[in-house]
Amino acid sequence: MTAAENVCYTLINVPMDSEPPSEISLKNDLEKGDVKSKTEALKKVIIMILNGEKLPGLLMTIIRFVLPLQDHTIKKLLLVFWEIVPKTTPDGRLLHEMILVCDAYRKDLQHPNEFIRGSTLRFLCKLKEAELLEPLMPAIRACLEHRHSYVRRNAVLAIYTIYRNFEHLIPDAPELIHDFLVNEKDASCKRNAFMMLIHADQVNNFVYSSCERARFIRCIYNLLQSSSPAVKYEAAGTLVTLSSAPTAIKAAAQCYIDLIIKESDNNVKLIVLDRLIELKEHPAHERVLQDLVMDILRVLSTPDLEVRKKTLQLALDLVSSRNVEELVIVLKKEVIKTNNVSEHEDTDKYRQLLVRTLHSCSVRFPDMAANVIPVLMEFLSDNNEAAAADVLEFVREAIQRFDNLRMLIVEKMLEVFHAIKSVKIYRGALWILGEYCSTKEDIQSVMTEIRRSLGEIPIVESEIKKEAGELKPEEEITVGPVQKLVTEMGTYATQSALSSSRPTKKEEDRPPLRGFLLDGDFFVAASLATTLTKIALRYVALVQEKKKQNSFVAEAMLLMATILHLGKSSLPKKPITDDDVDRISLCLKVLSECSPLMNDIFNKECRQSLSHMLSAKLEEEKLSQKKESEKRNVTVQPDDPISFMQLTAKNEMNCKEDQFQLSLLAAMGNTQRKEAADPLASKLNKVTESAYILRFYGVCKKNTSHVAKCDICIYILTVSKLFLSGDLKLVEKPSPLTLAPHDFANIKANVKVASTENGIIFGNIVYDVSGAASDRNCVVLSDIHIDIMDYIQPATCTDAEFRQMWAEFEWENKVTVNTNMIDLNDYLQHILKSTNMKCLTPEKALSGYCGFMAANLYARSIFGEDALANVSIEKPIHQGPDAAVTGHIRIRAKSQGMALSLGDKINLSQKKTSI
Repeated sequence: MTAAENVCYTLINVPMDSEPPSEISLKNDLEKGDVKSKTEALKKVIIMILNGEKLPGLLMTIIRFVLPLQDHTIKKLLLVFWEIVPKTTPDGRLLHEMILVCDAYRKDLQHPNEFIRGSTLRFLCKLKEAELLEPLMPAIRACLEHRHSYVRRNAVLAIYTIYRNFEHLIPDAPELIHDFLVNEKDASCKRNAFMMLIHADQVNNFVYSSCERARFIRCIYNLLQSSSPAVKYEAAGTLVTLSSAPTAIKAAAQCYIDLIIKESDNNVKLIVLDRLIELKEHPAHERVLQDLVMDILRVLSTPDLEVRKKTLQLALDLVSSRNVEELVIVLKKEVIKTNNVSEHEDTDKYRQLLVRTLHSCSVRFPDMAANVIPVLMEFLSDNNEAAAADVLEFVREAIQRFDNLRMLIVEKMLEVFHAIKSVKIYRGALWILGEYCSTKEDIQSVMTEIRRSLGEIPIVESEIKKEAGELKPEEEITVGPVQKLVTEMGTYATQSALSSSRPTKKEEDRPPLRGFLLDGDFFVAASLATTLTKIALRYVALVQEKKKQNSFVAEAMLLMATILHLGKSSLPKKPITDDDVDRISLCLKVLSECSPLMNDIFNKECRQSLSHMLSAKLEEEKLSQKKESEKRNVTVQPDDPISFMQLTAKNEMNCKEDQFQLSLLAAMGNTQRKEAADPLASKLNKVTESAYILRFYGVCKKNTSHVAKCDICIYILTVSKLFLSGDLKLVEKPSPLTLAPHDFANIKANVKVASTENGIIFGNIVYDVSGAASDRNCVVLSDIHIDIMDYIQPATCTDAEFRQMWAEFEWENKVTVNTNMIDLNDYLQHILKSTNMKCLTPEKALSGYCGFMAANLYARSIFGEDALANVSIEKPIHQGPDAAVTGHIRIRAKSQGMALSLGDKINLSQKKTSI
């Protein structure tokens, strides 16, 4: 093998316009020339050696006449020369002359100039001869204590490379670097020291040993106070990895919370919040975080809705009887603040989140409901119907569960009843008042509020009078503002205008219920009839006087009759429907007969139906919590092996894991999932074979795609040109490489993903071989398909939110079911598994067999995009028991790419099942 074929780390341009000098002339310049001549001669020697020339006679000349010089340029060139010059005999033994060179290295390592020391240390990183390095070890160690950071950081790198290549030369390298790290102040030196500790083979014996761990943790504690957010973030993560002590977890969590509050980038806030949520998943850490709930709530000052949503969910998961009172006080203040903020879409949604959080707190801790309900019921009159609906749902559940709060809720409901603006909320409020007013005074108060909300009755006659009365008032004449004008002749003139106005029908203030009815919404009239029937039957049972009974029932029937009359007239914008007429007529008949059977149906069975619904909802929540807890607890079989650190062989300790801690956790049954503990294993599952270059040296290339939030990292084992299809963007192009024989290189290319849709990465490798006849070779790589499933995660939402998004989303993709599966439930589970979506329809609604099935599915991407699906399938019974499932799946999304990609995924999964 020639010198030109040896591995070289430094490339120097070779001028081709001059004749190569002779060895005699070079020797003469090196011996007798001045510094400038020796510099030029040394450059020529280096170039000739790189070109494959043999100059063995110049080695002693350079050692005698050039090596003692103190010129900095000469010393830099000498480092290059010693790197490329052959240092061994043909049989592999070290040249005797190199002993003199080694002594020169030692003197340079003790040189007063920090640049010469640092450059020599960097040069030593490239030496592969242990005989040359062994005498230099004391001088290298001494450089760790040099006053200049340039020398110290290069000394760390030199120790790292020597330890990696020749461990026997410095076996105590990890301990040495740790002691250096504890007292070091320079950031670049710390960085190199950490790199060495991370990659050193024996770092586990040092970092995780019980006697040394505390010293290392103290260093990490100091880094938590760093001014750099990135350093604080990494230090907190490292601290959690090293120690599970409550003080360490609390310090790391507090550091995360401070980062969330101080950082302005919402993406950073979300990433750090995810770290806090991961901490909460560990049972031992959850109790520590419970003491930090109030600190976590400080994050609510962030205006971003997604950050607030995650924060409230985290606080709700951590709330306990010790801190629930403080949590409720803070949330009540936040709810009141939303009233003072100008109306904005995010403000309304934030109010909904607060209401739901307070709802959950009150259900889990009933003692808090009395403090929460008066504040929330003010929002029944809110313009935002969604927030008011959440409050109404909470009030309905609270009044059913907590008997001691019924009087308070009815009282507050009567106070805000007249201010309710939404017809949907009005219907719900009517139902609650009709169902839970149990005293004579409350019933009379409800009737008073209903009469107040209806206005003057009979409605038709009073409206006709108003219509006729609109022509009677004289028109009000007003004078408009005076305006100065300039005429064509340049003179000034004034202009004023008279305007007449009169109150129109729209400007009149109608009572709310009357307004709903005149707008044609008679569904609220059916709800009102049910409420009137309930309170009338209850009033008859409470009051013994026949006259009062008849008077109250007659008044209720009069209100129903006048509503029926209004519905049949031409005054409303829309006529009353037949269903509403039947419902009101039924209520009139019930009041006219007052049978015990109807009394039981209206006053008992309605409430029992609500109780059953709430119980089913509670059971479903408990079932989902049980499944989540089962996922967390990993069972360990009795015959699983336990690894003991003391009995582990040295070559088995390459993994960067705490063997002692893992064995202890295995014995306690708290082992973590293998995929989470070994991220490399999950990455290897996504290796994509790209191509093969079929040549005598057999180079193989593989691409690995890994999704990390919004980016894809592609690791390529040779140089390639990449092209992207879809909403993908190449952040930086791979740079060209020169590879030696049997060598390889890793190139990382970052691809920015802008939205959730399928994409394709394709490209080729262009290379040439030194000395080959062909000009250039090209290998076309196989395509890498970016799967949409890497972005989509199961999520939950309420039925109201699902319906609202279904109405708002404009992109729909209808997929026809085409499969050989014969069971409806099996097909649904297959779709859920294939699309990473979650079924929102309760399991009880899907249980049983009736030949058809309808279910709503929901998922959310890591980019915040929502995906909805409605599965409507059936099994044709007339075709026999082996008939395949048929039907349609309708997908709706905000973006076209999401809808189309999910449809393609479902079609592909169906093709896989239909054999």
